[in-house]
Amino acid sequence: MSLGVALLGVLVRQAAAALAASDWDIEVLEMHHGRKIDAPSGTALLLGEEAAKGRGVALAPNAVKARDGHTGPRKQGAIGFATLRGGGAIGEHSVIFAGESEMVTLSHRAADRSLFAHGALTAARWARDKQPGLYSMLDVLGLSS
Repeated sequence: MSLGVALLGVLVRQAAAALAASDWDIEVLEMHHGRKIDAPSGTALLLGEEAAKGRGVALAPNAVKARDGHTGPRKQGAIGFATLRGGGAIGEHSVIFAGESEMVTLSHRAADRSLFAHGALTAARWARDKQPGLYSMLDVLGLSS
């Protein structure tokens, strides 16, 4: 996981907690290269989990991962996923908070795969003097809760 995605997750959780489910819809949008085999991606699911945590709900019963045909109106509190695949896109993720009169979008775009190595090296340097244990990128960023 990149440092940027870890930070995005924190921001998504905070925004979901601040914006009432009755007034704001949440959609997770992702784009990856055409050879990616899973959908939604692990990162998209992580962002959905953070949104659900912010709302104080479980993701599984609130996730909408596919829409086709006459789906009826959107269920209040649903967390939607839109998955795009094509070309050489490394990874783009946005979480859209859509209200009746405004939208807030939080996004991360990976421009180069080396960012994942950079994040791993940053985490390794951070962890070198830590006691054995389970840590996350949020610990590296000083944002663990």
